[in-house]
Amino acid sequence: MTTTALSAPPAPSTDRAGRLIALLVGSAFVVILNETIMSVALPELMREFDVPAATAQWLTTAFLLTMAVVIPITGFLLTRYPLRRIFMAAMISFTVGTLLAALAPTFGVLVAARSVQAVGTALMMPLLITTILNLVPADRRGRMMGTVSIVISVAPAIGPTISGIVLDQLDWRWMFWLVLPIALVALGLGAAWVRNVTEPVDVPIDALSVVLSALAFGGLIYGLSSIGEAAAGEVPVQPWVPIVIGAVALAFFVARQLSLRERALLDLRTFAHRTFTIAASLVAVSMMALFGTLILLPIYLQSVLGLSTLETGLVLLPGGLTMGLLAPFVGRLFDRHGPRPLVAPGAAVTSVALWSMAMFGTSTSQGTVVAVHVLMSIGLALMFTPLLTSALGSLPHHLYSHGSATVSTLQQVAGAAGTALFVTVMTRRSVADLEAGASVVDATAAGVHAALFYGGAISALAVVVALFVRGPKSGVGAEVPAA
Repeated sequence: MTTTALSAPPAPSTDRAGRLIALLVGSAFVVILNETIMSVALPELMREFDVPAATAQWLTTAFLLTMAVVIPITGFLLTRYPLRRIFMAAMISFTVGTLLAALAPTFGVLVAARSVQAVGTALMMPLLITTILNLVPADRRGRMMGTVSIVISVAPAIGPTISGIVLDQLDWRWMFWLVLPIALVALGLGAAWVRNVTEPVDVPIDALSVVLSALAFGGLIYGLSSIGEAAAGEVPVQPWVPIVIGAVALAFFVARQLSLRERALLDLRTFAHRTFTIAASLVAVSMMALFGTLILLPIYLQSVLGLSTLETGLVLLPGGLTMGLLAPFVGRLFDRHGPRPLVAPGAAVTSVALWSMAMFGTSTSQGTVVAVHVLMSIGLALMFTPLLTSALGSLPHHLYSHGSATVSTLQQVAGAAGTALFVTVMTRRSVADLEAGASVVDATAAGVHAALFYGGAISALAVVVALFVRGPKSGVGAEVPAA
């Protein structure tokens, strides 16, 4: 009889395990950094390739779509294939995509190159988390997941900063030329260091699940990502069409996975564990806040306060650095005290920061923006590590890969939803104010205020949910499923 439980081969030595995890963390940071690195470069690319804004947005949309299609499959891939093979496939894909992007002669080639990059990015994060869950003892996972939080939260946060610095001095292609040597080094080290930490299980793939997954998550991401453009009248297909297709496909996908059980492409029995469900939901809300502000603050800083691309990147840098510096300390505190003393205060601090951002106007100082952004970063730092560790640590061993794939999928959908919500509210309010005779600066400021008001309301709900977060029982990932 075939079983889908992942059996672990003999654990590598502490030094080898530490070296492997360090390589995976570094590789994941580099590949996830590329998720947001193109945002500041869009105006320059529009000029060089002579494309409108709606077309230029495909550089981000194609990346997100590819990740939305690939990530749900990673649970199956990590069960079916050795870790080494998955790592090499991820880094080869990312390296080839980076080279193609640097050489891209046309906009279409650049979009295709970004999609190839995204395959590597989609594989890397679940691979890193599954490896940590298999190698790191439960009483030290908080510390290690703090490092993972740096990758998840800081890499996207500083992407615009790095992009702004590069574009201030160099051509946009250097954003890829500078990353390429790092990717090649990671690929070479991976070939020498990466060994398998789980025993692959020969499970068949369900083709129907793959199709439903692509339609569900691809449709939702595309629809949500295009809502903001639709508000400005810039999309060929109304967002509700792919959203409805995605929602219907998602319903069938869920039903299919529940019926397949052990043979599921993405095992949704993870949601039978109460701690996983609550923690994963809060991770999704946190990603909505992070990605929503990442798209909104640069618009506010440049269109309302009149900052340059480089200045915008530098204003956002302290927040990203704050998250990175706090993550290891938060991990240690989690190992000692569990999630509740961290998550509830973190949710409250994030909510205060978002409500404060809703007060930004045309005369707000740069110092105030920096301070509030740092405050939000502190709140998110207090939440990410405990939530990820609690969610995934509450699962039994055989669901580790599916749990990490599920959380990564939720992050992408939530990030797209947060971006859609913030941009749509901002655009509609700005257009209304412009039609009423307001200046572009005043209308944009009003739009930002309205969008962040909604963000504050969502964050207030998260504060209530945060009170119900619990740590894994005995810290061993053996929580009894909810009745």
